[in-house]
Amino acid sequence: MAGSPDTVSLVRAFVVDQVYPVEPVLAAGGGAAAQCLARLQQAARESGLWALPLPVELGGGGLDLARYAPVAEAEGASDYGPTALGSDLLLDATMLHRHGSAAVRDRFLRPMAAGRARPSFAMTEPGVAGSDPQGLRTIAVPDGDGWVVRGRKWFTSGAAQAMFTTVVCRTESDGGPDREAFSLLVVPTDAPGYRVLRELPVLGAHMGQCELALDGVRVPGEYLIGPRGGGLAVAGQRLALGRVLRCLRWIGQTARAYELLRERLRHRQVSGRPLADKQLMAQHAFDSYVDLTAARAMTRAAVDCLVAGADPAIAVGTAKVVTARAYATVVDRAIQVYGAEGLTNDTPLARLHRIARSARILDGPDEVHVQAVARRLLAPRERPPRTG
Repeated sequence: MAGSPDTVSLVRAFVVDQVYPVEPVLAAGGGAAAQCLARLQQAARESGLWALPLPVELGGGGLDLARYAPVAEAEGASDYGPTALGSDLLLDATMLHRHGSAAVRDRFLRPMAAGRARPSFAMTEPGVAGSDPQGLRTIAVPDGDGWVVRGRKWFTSGAAQAMFTTVVCRTESDGGPDREAFSLLVVPTDAPGYRVLRELPVLGAHMGQCELALDGVRVPGEYLIGPRGGGLAVAGQRLALGRVLRCLRWIGQTARAYELLRERLRHRQVSGRPLADKQLMAQHAFDSYVDLTAARAMTRAAVDCLVAGADPAIAVGTAKVVTARAYATVVDRAIQVYGAEGLTNDTPLARLHRIARSARILDGPDEVHVQAVARRLLAPRERPPRTG
């Protein structure tokens, strides 16, 4: 059943019937949100929908990326869908499964995959351009058979509820190339010196983004992820997959906004006639369909590229920019069609708008991706050898 149209339909129904109604509770945070999320996760397990893209040996459904892509769209229609269904664990599970030591897999990976622990990943730092990872200041200094970590991180998703945080930190200071100066360390959140300083409001709302202090946190040497000095390479693998997953989920939310727009145009009456009869309003439906279809096509091309093992830089960078822009534009049109009601929390559009606006910055701002893709497109190509 996994990856089939039936699975997509079941996931879509789960999100619509069980996640949509409790989004206000989940958005409010606190104990009630935690209890609500636990109930959703238990319902996902009982429905056979838990952690569909995780490996079978970790208790998941074993879906590869090609089969998971339409499922990711369906569950991503709610920003809480991937967490409720356990598939938001995919990035951390993949990273720890591939690159973690036996100790890391036993202490962190297995309970996480079973839904008993939450992960987080800390790369971005205050005062450092997020698009320049080689400027990161957090350091880890060797100490006996372990490391001592010092620094600050922010925009660390879900750190307040996490059992551990994988931290990108500088471990090499011998003057070698910067790209080989960083490592990844798993830091337990209950370790002395680890502190969540605050949850960062994003456009005025709490969305689980945290600022951290790492004040002399001691970490065992076996908590190193991948080779010493190879942190940026491992993080790059994570980012490529992570950007595609975000795009798939953003498409699910863009499609949700598009359906809200269509519903409003068909059913809202103005002067005894539906809004859809107004030419400028009908234009919103057409333009949104075009944007959504283009974003889906670009993202599916990026999925195909990752599945084929080809260089994903152009496909993933393009998909990220196109999808983030489509998401923001379609949500904006939907708010315009709803009028004043679209500015309130009586519809999901206000929250979708906040996520959509952040999409053009998170995982690399548009400008960085545009420049990187354009540089590759304009690079001189080798001429084929002459014959004859």
